[in-house]
Amino acid sequence: MKTQKIIFFVMVLFLQSVAVLADDFEAGVAAFKKGDFNAAYKKFAPLAAQGKAEAQTILGLMFGEGKGVAQSDKEAVQWFSKAAEQGHPVAQNNLGLMYEEGKGVAQSDQAAFQWFNKAAEQGNAEAEANLGVMYQNGRGVKQDDKEAMAWYLKSAEHYASVQNDKVAVGWFLKAAELGSPDGQYGLGWMYAHGRGVTQDDREAAKWYLKAAEQGYVKAYTLLGGMAVSGKGVAQNDKEAVEWYRKAAEQGDAVAQRALGVLYTNGKGVARDDKVAIEWYLKAAEQGNASAGFNLGWMYAQGRGVTQDDKMAVEWYRKAADRDNPDAQYSLGWMYANGTGVAQDDHEAVKWYRKAAEQGDANGQERVGWMYAKGRGVARDDKEAAKWFQKAAEQGHVVAQYSLGVLYGEGKGVEKDDKVAAEWYQKAADLGYGPAQHNLGLMYRDGKGVHKDEKTSAEWLQKASGQGAATAVTK
Repeated sequence: MKTQKIIFFVMVLFLQSVAVLADDFEAGVAAFKKGDFNAAYKKFAPLAAQGKAEAQTILGLMFGEGKGVAQSDKEAVQWFSKAAEQGHPVAQNNLGLMYEEGKGVAQSDQAAFQWFNKAAEQGNAEAEANLGVMYQNGRGVKQDDKEAMAWYLKSAEHYASVQNDKVAVGWFLKAAELGSPDGQYGLGWMYAHGRGVTQDDREAAKWYLKAAEQGYVKAYTLLGGMAVSGKGVAQNDKEAVEWYRKAAEQGDAVAQRALGVLYTNGKGVARDDKVAIEWYLKAAEQGNASAGFNLGWMYAQGRGVTQDDKMAVEWYRKAADRDNPDAQYSLGWMYANGTGVAQDDHEAVKWYRKAAEQGDANGQERVGWMYAKGRGVARDDKEAAKWFQKAAEQGHVVAQYSLGVLYGEGKGVEKDDKVAAEWYQKAADLGYGPAQHNLGLMYRDGKGVHKDEKTSAEWLQKASGQGAATAVTK
């Protein structure tokens, strides 16, 4: 362990995070960051003499590095000791480092361990990692890999929580190599999300598998998801069922819901709506909002249960109250259509908007439609265009068509046939008949595009094949 390098690293982090105690302290920090170490020393020294632990810690760091003062490990130890005895965790950790390497003080693993332990108990991530090293190597304490794993893991989680991902990955790896399933899972998660390492689904799957082999339930669930998507492993629905079942049987709500979806769709297992309902219920009873939405859908469709719109509304509401956007949209639809509940456009808009504000394209399209029609809200073409735009940019085909209509008519936006044609084109390419018909008319009339009878006929024929021959431009 390179003490000087670690001390300087801690000094930089410390100066970035200390609370401002006074103008002099703030001025000292500013001077240090500018590289004016002499000026920084002049600000910190009086504060340290007054017993300010933060200033004492910084003086220790400056003496250890020889920044603005003659380098002196003994002076560094003296200042670290003053702050450490006041309970300052950075000073405690650095005093431990000085004892570990015998710098400015007689080398003592026992003393190093004691100071690391004091700092770690206050949640100092560097000290937690240092404790892991001490336990792994049996320095100052009886060798204990389990304790080492636990401290490495604490350090990794703390570093990850403050977005210091590269350091976090290093300590997750330490824990993982010692066989910690939490460390293996954590390392897999970092690879899966590209945090501190290059994103790599194969590496993620490798580490999840190691954790799963030790019975780590969350790893079962994530491996199930990877088997469904084919990320990091070969796509295999049967494998997904096996992984999800392992986790579901141990009470993992996410896996229970995912297993229900596979039974609903007959993927990797024979379709069985009743079994799907059972798994959805188990997950929903644990508060899984997505499972609540699935139950609402099953009741609405009469799959695995007797069709019951009121029960559908009940489950949609439970999930919607937990901010599930699919359920919020569906509940809005039930209110808009008076299905399972008294028809109420105001309630419909309320729930559509909740979904829309979470970025749900269906909700955004419906809010736009409600504004365009003046249902549940005052008619407002500008608001309609705004919400159609949001949904259209996410590829919502109806919103793309509707936005094209608004541009074609100059409602809520400046009339622009070229932009109208562009949105019709997007929706038409996705196979939406009304957009194909309107695009055909645009080519026929040369509006927003070059007049082209052949292209017009092609789009009108496609639209006709979908029964959209009577589609209109408004």
